[in-house]
Amino acid sequence: MVSKLYETDFYRWTIEQSQFLQLGKFDDLDLENLAEEIASLGRQEKQELRNRLGILIGHLLKWQYQPEKRSKSWRVTIKEQRREIRLIIDDNPSLKPYLEEAIFRGYAQGLDLVVKETPLDYRDLPKDCPLSVEQIFDPNFPPGLETEF
Repeated sequence: MVSKLYETDFYRWTIEQSQFLQLGKFDDLDLENLAEEIASLGRQEKQELRNRLGILIGHLLKWQYQPEKRSKSWRVTIKEQRREIRLIIDDNPSLKPYLEEAIFRGYAQGLDLVVKETPLDYRDLPKDCPLSVEQIFDPNFPPGLETEF
């Protein structure tokens, strides 16, 4: 049963669908839209992982390529993104096999961040991600991260 409520009042639709599920009123469920929304939630988790990796990689590149501009803010951003990525993966262990692809895709976002926020240009940076998975998640990488400031 496709609901017009889905189109006119999404919030109310979600409450209604939740109630139908809790009460076992499966015949009243808007299965088509419900299935799409559930799939969308999974896509959002993948996107969140990619976005956080892009920010993390961008800051790791800035740290590496502009040592004279290193800041407490960069250090905190690196730590924060690592923590949030770990939480995403802990909450969604089935994303682990997607990690390498997410790093590949996040690297492009990281490059954009570096180019936007520094005098560096794309030609100044590696075409492919120079960081290993281990380096990206190693709390002691890059050297000096914990000792500066």
